[in-house]
Amino acid sequence: MAVVDHRIKPLPASLDVSRLSKLAFLSDVHLDAADSSTFQAWADYLLHLQADALFILGDLFEVWVGDDILSDPQAAFERDCLSRIRAVSQRMPVYWMAGNRDFLLGSAACEAGGMQALNDPCVLHTSESTCLLSHGDALCLEDTDYQLFRAKVRSSEWQHAFLAKPLQERIQEARAIRAHSEARKTTNHIWVDVDATAASGWLTDHKASLLLHGHTHRAAVHQLGKGLERQVLSDWHADSDPPRLQGFSWQAGRGFERTDLSALA
Repeated sequence: MAVVDHRIKPLPASLDVSRLSKLAFLSDVHLDAADSSTFQAWADYLLHLQADALFILGDLFEVWVGDDILSDPQAAFERDCLSRIRAVSQRMPVYWMAGNRDFLLGSAACEAGGMQALNDPCVLHTSESTCLLSHGDALCLEDTDYQLFRAKVRSSEWQHAFLAKPLQERIQEARAIRAHSEARKTTNHIWVDVDATAASGWLTDHKASLLLHGHTHRAAVHQLGKGLERQVLSDWHADSDPPRLQGFSWQAGRGFERTDLSALA
């Protein structure tokens, strides 16, 4: 049986990086062996990344069905991805947070990638401000079907039962879930965003002024009032028109910046 994410020992829910001068953030890269263009853009980004720490805010992989996939002869792609992250971890700390696609990524995968797991949400103290990191899916409250599904699959009982199944059965089941999700998007054109009231409540409770998240694939800045703000990271898709490839960073004295990385595609 694979090691599931609740066995990871995440860092405390508050992280002080006030001694660091440049931070890089990624989310929703959705690495998939079938999408070589996005993989190559991501690999080039990592190779040339200049920062003091890298934060991956969920959905690094399109799907993750358990850490035992790393011992599967056909999983060379997954092993290659994690080895590239591990190479980055030799230069800077790499932090990872579970998303809705890779929540089964466990301690073995984190170790293979040299990644340190974060709680969701996680308070981040820089030298200039306090912000809150999240994948973002827990705040899409109006998508009640998804919230029920999320509660089910994040439970220890469901994860143990799922991971007890043979690897190939899990892969097929994951594909069926993704197909159902895509079909639902096609027939249901109502798009659910992060709930502004809930986001403001999170920020107030954690004494932070900025929420930084992914998940929605709608890169933007949202003013929440009372000095509160949320910034949404871009997803990655090199073959879209135009390509969706965007770097996001924070640097002391300059604040948060977005960078168009489409030249990497």
